[in-house]
Amino acid sequence: MKQSFVYILECSDGSFYKGVTSNLEGRMIQHHTGFYPTCYTVNRRPLQLVFYCEFTDITIAIAKEKQIKKWLRAKKRALINGDFESLINLAKKHFN
Repeated sequence: MKQSFVYILECSDGSFYKGVTSNLEGRMIQHHTGFYPTCYTVNRRPLQLVFYCEFTDITIAIAKEKQIKKWLRAKKRALINGDFESLINLAKKHFN
């Protein structure tokens, strides 16, 4: 079965770019070289790959990428840092 990857890049301006690909190495080359001139990252280089995870089902990878895109910056940072305890707390809803 073909592998898929969800990845997070940290851009030179401190922002995060989230993506999904079946060829992580090739996609990183595209990001670093500005292969797609209209891509979010093209004017935010240099880029650093700060997180990736591997999936065997592309539909699950796409769903996970969409989920991560909705997260607050603090939750993304916790994921990048492997701070899974904080992920749990950041996932809780706060009610007034």
